[in-house]
Amino acid sequence: MNELISIVDDEPDILELVSINLIKSGFKTEKFLSGEDFLKSLSKKIPDLIILDLMLPDIDGIEICKYIRSDKKYSSIPIIMLTARADETDKIIGLELGADDYVTKPFSPKELVARVKAILRRKKTFIDEKEVLKIGEILIIDLKRFEVYVEGKKVSLTPTEFNILKILAAKKGWVLSREQLLDALWGKEKFVLDRTIDVHIRNLRKKLKKAGGFIKNIRGVGYKIEE
Repeated sequence: MNELISIVDDEPDILELVSINLIKSGFKTEKFLSGEDFLKSLSKKIPDLIILDLMLPDIDGIEICKYIRSDKKYSSIPIIMLTARADETDKIIGLELGADDYVTKPFSPKELVARVKAILRRKKTFIDEKEVLKIGEILIIDLKRFEVYVEGKKVSLTPTEFNILKILAAKKGWVLSREQLLDALWGKEKFVLDRTIDVHIRNLRKKLKKAGGFIKNIRGVGYKIEE
């Protein structure tokens, strides 16, 4: 396994708890008590996934998430937000900013590890043997390189956004329900909000710009990609 997980939280006990459980599951970890220390570390080592506390004493977790998603070197790193805020609105805001998942304190370490594994597994999984999927004349999805191009220009997507697009594109013309998309993304480790898919689809459409129109909302059913 050996994937590196960066954990950013200002509570030493939380850092230790998360780190111990990840190490037991075969991961390597780096622990940071401040957002500033974590951001400094990025120039030296890029983690495979980030567990990020929303409420940090120096730099807000939301600002860190925005920074990571705006920088091409780091934008593809999966992010799990870890916070004491249980309000659904806060969860939706986190997802809209580009977080792949959202875990509320207090939490089950086993559940958190399961979510980490699910996200990293999705990042490695290919839907079929094709290397490139093409939608219309403007949208290209390179499955091997995890890259998306619209009219020849590369578009930066989060791992979850990429996987949703990949699932829809591989079943072009088929209508997939939110439940089917959640099952394809999470499988048995499905802990996410029902509205998660809607938020990620909305983000996808914005990022894909002209090609975003290929993603159709079938009212009361789900979503499909159609040229």
